Amino acid sequence: MSNLFIIATISSAAMFIAWLWQQQHKNAGIADVVWAFGMMLTGPVYAFTGAAPLVLQCALAGLSFIWFLRLGWHLLRRFNSEQEDGRYQTMRQAMGNYSGFGFLLFFQLQAGFIWLLTLPFWAVAQNTAPNKFLLISALLLALFALWGETTADQQLAQFRQQPENKGKTCRQGWWRYSRHPNYFFEWLHWFAYPLMGWGGYYQLALWLAPVVMFAFLYFFTGIPYTERQALLSRGDDYRQYQQSTSAFFLWWPKSSLTQKNNEKYHATD
Repeated sequence: MSNLFIIATISSAAMFIAWLWQQQHKNAGIADVVWAFGMMLTGPVYAFTGAAPLVLQCALAGLSFIWFLRLGWHLLRRFNSEQEDGRYQTMRQAMGNYSGFGFLLFFQLQAGFIWLLTLPFWAVAQNTAPNKFLLISALLLALFALWGETTADQQLAQFRQQPENKGKTCRQGWWRYSRHPNYFFEWLHWFAYPLMGWGGYYQLALWLAPVVMFAFLYFFTGIPYTERQALLSRGDDYRQYQQSTSAFFLWWPKSSLTQKNNEKYHATD
């Protein structure tokens, strides 16, 4: 039986169990946790059942496992310490009496995302002739992305722990240069897989991984929902943040750029 079919079946079953749990506890955030840990386990499965040499199998298994273990643990801690995410509260209210069936479809959609977004792992695992230089480059890139996302999450968590910051927007650390640095570093890490898969049959198709992930984060499941919720909870403060700070890519805040330009202008007088 194909590993692709097995992963699809197990993912669907896991999300169905998670849906049953949320029916009792009314917290759909469990879907995020199950999704992350599902991604974590799928990487090593594909890696060690593929045709790639052992060094690539270990690199793929280690990268995917560590990346999504960190993400899953982060989501689990947030899930255990906070009430249901505002996105899911809004969905629950919008669906009304049909929320049970609506969330069932949503949870199965998350199972589909596990299958779809782990296809790059499967494709890399079929590469029998990896490029050693690109493999090392991929691991270094992933390590930088892991450090960036971890520090961004820590900076936001520390900001939220301060009572005086309630209703305010974090502008510290990475959050000074991007409204969603965690999404940026998540996207950056997906470039590791086409580098690892270069030399294999799917080497060109693997470049779709960062493209698809960018589309999800920027247009569909990431930024739009997060920004909508931020505007509801932080209002004008977040609107000012939107006007001054890059939505995704790391860049200087507009206020800083204006100040620098003014300094240059006065310096030439």
